[in-house]
Amino acid sequence: MPLLNEFEINTDHHKTILIAGPTASGKSGLAMEIAGKHDGIIINADSLQVYNCWRILTSRPTPEDEKTVPHFLYGHVSCHQSYSISRWLDEIHNLLKEHKDVLKLIVGGTGLYFTALTKGFASIPDINGETRLKSEELIREDGIERLLLDLKNNDSSTYHNLDKHNPRRIQRAWEVLQSTGMGLSSWFKYNQDPLVKLEQVLPLILDIDKSRLEENIKLRLDRMLKSGALDECRRNVSILDMNNSAGKAIGASVLTEYTKGNLPLEEAKCKMLVETRQYAKRQRTWFRNKMAGWQWKHIP
Repeated sequence: MPLLNEFEINTDHHKTILIAGPTASGKSGLAMEIAGKHDGIIINADSLQVYNCWRILTSRPTPEDEKTVPHFLYGHVSCHQSYSISRWLDEIHNLLKEHKDVLKLIVGGTGLYFTALTKGFASIPDINGETRLKSEELIREDGIERLLLDLKNNDSSTYHNLDKHNPRRIQRAWEVLQSTGMGLSSWFKYNQDPLVKLEQVLPLILDIDKSRLEENIKLRLDRMLKSGALDECRRNVSILDMNNSAGKAIGASVLTEYTKGNLPLEEAKCKMLVETRQYAKRQRTWFRNKMAGWQWKHIP
């Protein structure tokens, strides 16, 4: 049954729809159905789907989908470039103005993007190269725990609100403190105004049964492998050593280990499934804790 049947969409009342949900929950399919029915456009809110080197592994919309419905902010960034949430907000701001009279569906699984979009975001200065190199050195020598300990001792407010299971967030928090002299929690007190107010849009979170999500994840992995995910990993092996989000694509590391002959395929697949499940769990936790006021839509 098409997902659209589960929702009542009043495009006269809402010109912007936000669709969040864990990976493999059906966000893109729902957005395609709504946009196709109402002549809308789809805007990306996924921090990995912005990169041009990963189409298969990040489940970016297919070329056929992009021909059917206008898509924006997908695959428009080189994997050799850094991409920040402030740049994403700037690009979203321009799209909202340019397409103000068109139905806009902002779709993705990056909770921080949606939180910044609807609650505002502190404009934190860029991290200098010296600080970035120092954080990497400390991680190599002592592990991410060293950065956590520094945050606990020097920025307790950020430390207590930090996702301790997300090394990238920990590194970012440490670098901000070292580079600016002010912790993330302090920066967030000086938020810019939100670009989108929840009461003026339709904000949806897809809540899918765990058993169905698990099946979706497995089926999607099979499709990825049949569609050329291993070749994509071979082409982008150098990306994994880069210190930006492009090198953090789910499954990229373990599938690349298989292509190098260091890991059996079945073991690589199992590890990727575990990574994906863990990522989905982190997404759901963010949605529950950070996105009050959104409408949860259950998918059995």
